[in-house]
Amino acid sequence: QVHLVESGGGLVQPGGSLKLSCVASGSIFSIYTMGWYRQAPGKQRELVATITNNGRTNYADSVKGRFTIARDNGKNTVALQMSSLKPEDTAVYYCNTQDSPYEYWGQGTQVTVSS
Repeated sequence: QVHLVESGGGLVQPGGSLKLSCVASGSIFSIYTMGWYRQAPGKQRELVATITNNGRTNYADSVKGRFTIARDNGKNTVALQMSSLKPEDTAVYYCNTQDSPYEYWGQGTQVTVSS
């Protein structure tokens, strides 16, 4: 069992920045992909960014150039640096790890972008 704990969410003004962090713990043998997903009211959960164990990244088109994902395999952490935040970025952000056939989710952290 892998446990994920997110931190760093909060309220920020449009154009501002936030950094989300996620720490994985538990029965970790290997994690192929770590990433972030988000779900806004009335919308399906969507991919934000992922990073593989060898550093390959994937970003949603809506966040390219604004968000950066980073991973520290030694610490079992993944971070999401968010800049130039927009109101449409408002959502609950979830940390995710994938290593088929296993997938784990954090509890989510709220990010609100508003004046």
